[in-house]
Amino acid sequence: MTTIIIIIVAVILVGWFVLTYNSFIKGKNQFTEAWADIEVQMKRRYDLIPNLVNTVKGYATHESTAFEKVTEARANVVNATSQGPKQTAAAENQFESTLKSLFAVAESYPQLRATENFQQLSTELVDTEDKIQAARR
Repeated sequence: MTTIIIIIVAVILVGWFVLTYNSFIKGKNQFTEAWADIEVQMKRRYDLIPNLVNTVKGYATHESTAFEKVTEARANVVNATSQGPKQTAAAENQFESTLKSLFAVAESYPQLRATENFQQLSTELVDTEDKIQAARR
């Protein structure tokens, strides 16, 4: 009788261990997949930025420091993505602040905001930002 009880307890413990292990692996895979989704959207955003910078450059040639900062921040983020989430997050924060300065420059030029190319790039960038926020959730 005691042998049967020991076997039942052992089976329950092994079953609990297997279920717990599987849930940890499932969580790890979900985290990896979620991070990959975020990286895909961030890469899409990084690919849009040079086009946006070039469009704004055509109108605001004397604002070269803003363009240099955005380009430098973009390069920092691209390099940080291979170093892990913590470094990527820090570089992302810097990138977002420089991107805001680029939009501030764009706001100063009403004729720029009216161009179809700028509007399309801005719309795509906003869409990408929304996707990044959704992926982070």
